[in-house]
Formats: sequence, structure tokens, C-alpha cells
Amino acid sequence: MKQQAPPGPAPAVERRTIDVIPDAERHGSPRSQFTLWFGANMQITAIVDGALAVVFGADALWAIVALLIGNVLGGIVMALHSAQGPRLGLPQMISSRAQFGVLGAVLPLVLVVLMYLGFAATGSVLAGQALARILHVPATAGILIFGALTVVVAVTGYRLIHTVGRIATVMGLLGLGYLLIALFTKYDVGSVVGVKGFDAPTFLLAVGLGAGWQLTFGPYVADYSRYLPRETSERSTFWSTLAGSVIGSQWAMTLGALIAAVSGDAFVGDQVGFVGELAGPAAVALLIYLVIVVGKLTVNTLNAYGGFMCVLTTVTAFSGRSRISQAARAWYIVGFTAVSVVVAVAASTDFLANFKNFVLLLLMVFTPWSAINLTDYYLVSKERVDIPALYDPAGRYRRWNVTALVSYAFGVLIQIPFLAQALYTGPITELLGGADISWIVGLAATAALYYPWARRTANPPAAMVYPSEATPPMRRLSS
Repeated sequence: MKQQAPPGPAPAVERRTIDVIPDAERHGSPRSQFTLWFGANMQITAIVDGALAVVFGADALWAIVALLIGNVLGGIVMALHSAQGPRLGLPQMISSRAQFGVLGAVLPLVLVVLMYLGFAATGSVLAGQALARILHVPATAGILIFGALTVVVAVTGYRLIHTVGRIATVMGLLGLGYLLIALFTKYDVGSVVGVKGFDAPTFLLAVGLGAGWQLTFGPYVADYSRYLPRETSERSTFWSTLAGSVIGSQWAMTLGALIAAVSGDAFVGDQVGFVGELAGPAAVALLIYLVIVVGKLTVNTLNAYGGFMCVLTTVTAFSGRSRISQAARAWYIVGFTAVSVVVAVAASTDFLANFKNFVLLLLMVFTPWSAINLTDYYLVSKERVDIPALYDPAGRYRRWNVTALVSYAFGVLIQIPFLAQALYTGPITELLGGADISWIVGLAATAALYYPWARRTANPPAAMVYPSEATPPMRRLSS
């Protein structure tokens, strides 16, 4: 009889990029998704995100409830993307060529790259400040050191990224758990929670903060589940990713909401410094700064790795290549990280604030993309993808897919009247008292337009089509 060779461990330094992962290199279990996304979310930027809900006027209690709703709703979308990884064995944005076309997928990619560049830059600032306090060096030096650490982890790749995620999970549990206890010890938290009544606009704003946080992971979440064995169930991948991301983010955001309630603007003005003071003794503060660095390293590596994948997906759409050398892969990552570090070092405080607002405004590009990708994969194509055709502009998916591109443009434009951002507030948002429901509108309206149209125009294969080298040769077992 014949039997497929068992999967072996991936190389220590990753060599795969946008090509499909062969079965011989598949390994791991869905538990790895829990620790990665839990660790990536137990970090200071998530704390700040939770604090913003209170800074914008919500009561801490209502903010925590709203953030939970947003994290769950956005997390479901994000985890549905993750569930595609084991079956396809592809980076997330390569798979979107099945909806947008080989060249058409480039359009949302450009904005995705800008967003991850912005997140990497602002993350480098916070982590650089923490490193500067640990090493007693200028903040600029801290940013440069953090950038170098990001490059090392991202270039090494998948296995080390998951290892850092596991470390961040343990350190986040201990560090943020300690900070929560310290907060209740030093402040009368009960006196600032539940003091305001329910306010719909601020409640919906907090829901949007939680949902938007989760939705930003959508374009690269499957990059970290694509090495799982092909027979891994979608359900287990979905629930592991959802649980890790929602529990980690909600824990951090709850801490942020409570900190903002007791501290006001003091925390928002100096997040790293305030957390250090909350920690107490210098030795403990030093450990908390280390927790901040490891947590930010996890998510910043995801930004650098995902950003490099997006840039590579864009470039190869025109070159027609499906693989690049390890040296080229390393240079892509170094280049992306270097640009984010330059932005972080050169930017003034005002510039970073404005750039962050611009980045948040770009969130509107994620929701229609997710709506199209998930609607097509689960409802139209029914999980059937012709993988070789994803690299061939003359193949099944063609260069451009008008159905997806028009639906995408419609999904972006229809959100504009519902936006509530520092750079722009839509007229319908003003009628709603400032409540931002643009992401809900973007998801629902895009899916409603795309689904019936794609049912008539899509050309999915009758079954999954893998490249011949995606599976190892069959071997005969000795009797």
C-alpha cells in the first residue's frame, strides 16, 4: 500500500513566501494560533485603544461591555480568515486574487501596506521608549534597537514568530495581571466605574474601536495558520484564533478603560511612563517595560512580516513569479522595517498623532475587502480555489475582476457618510450623535452587492486545485 509521507518540521529560517506550503512542511496544531494572537494582543497599544473609549466620553463599565461586543464581532471576521490557512496553505493576500484578479488584488494592497507601515512606526515609538528606559539610552536608540529585533524575528520567520508569541502570552498574563492588581490597589476604581448612564454614540464608538482592532488583522491572519497540516479542521483553527485574539485584546482594553477612568489624560499623554509608575518599584517597573517590549515585538513582527508579504504580493502580480530567494525575502523585510523606523525616528509628536488619524481612517478599506473575501470563499466558491491560477494573469481569475472591484469601491464609498474620525466626520454620523457605524455598513452593504452578482459571474473550480509540488511524493512502506 502507499501512504503519504508525514509532515516534517519547517526549517529554522523560513524560506517560503507567497508560494503554497507543501504538505511535507506542514506542522503544528491550532493551539499555536491561540498563543500567537493572545500574545499579540496583550500589549500596550491595545491598552491605549481601550483607554480611548473612556477618553472619548464613555463610562468605563459601558466601554468595557462595548469593547467586548466589538472584539467578538470583529474577531469572528478575523478568525474566518484564519480558518482558510490550513486548507489553502497560502498567505492571505495571495488568496484574495481569487476574488479581485491577479492584478486587481493590488488595489487594496497598496492601502494595506500603508496601514501596516503606520502601525509599525507608532509601535516602534512605544517600544523604543520602553527600551530606552530599560537600557538608559535615548529614545531614538531604543527605536533603532527595537527595529533590529523586529528584523531578526521577521527574517527568521514563522517558527520564531510563534515562539515569541508564546513568550509574550506568558509575560502578558503575568505583567498585565500584575498591573490590574496594582490599579485596584492604588486607586479607588469602584468610584469611577458605573458613574455615567448609557450613551449610545460613545457606546457605538467603543464597539467600533474593538471591532476595528480585530479587523486590521484580516489581511494577514492566515499567514500564520497556513503551515498547519491540511487536514486541520476549520472549526478548531477558527475557535483557537478567535479565543486568543478576543481574550487577549479584551483583557488589555479592559485594563486601558479602567486606567483612563482613574487617570484621565495622564495615561494618554505618556502611556509608557504611566504604566511604569503604576508598576511601582524600579525593579518591577523594569520588568513591566520588558513586557511592553516583548508584546510590541510580537505584533510589530506581524506588521513587518505581513507588510513584506503585501509588498511581495503586489510586485509578483506584475512579474508573474511565485517564489523569491531567501536573500531577496530578507531584503524586503529589512526595507519595510527600515522605512517604519525612519518614520518613527523622524516624526514629531504632532506628526505621529496626525499619521495615526490617517491610519485609522484607512480602516475603512478593510471591511469591504473582508466582506468580499469571506463571501466569495465560503458562499460563492464554497472553499474551492484553483491555486496555480492565482499566479497566472491569463488563467481562471484573470487580471481584473470587475465584480469584486466595483463592489469594493462601493463598499468604501458607502462608509464615508458614516465615518467619525479626527480627519472627517460624515453627515449621518452627526445625525447619530457622533456614533461611528461605518464598519457595519461597509461589511453588510458590500456583501449584499457582491454575493448575488458573484453568483452569476464567478468561475470557481469543481474542486480544490493544488500545484503538483504542494504534496510530497507517495512512498511505499516496507512490509
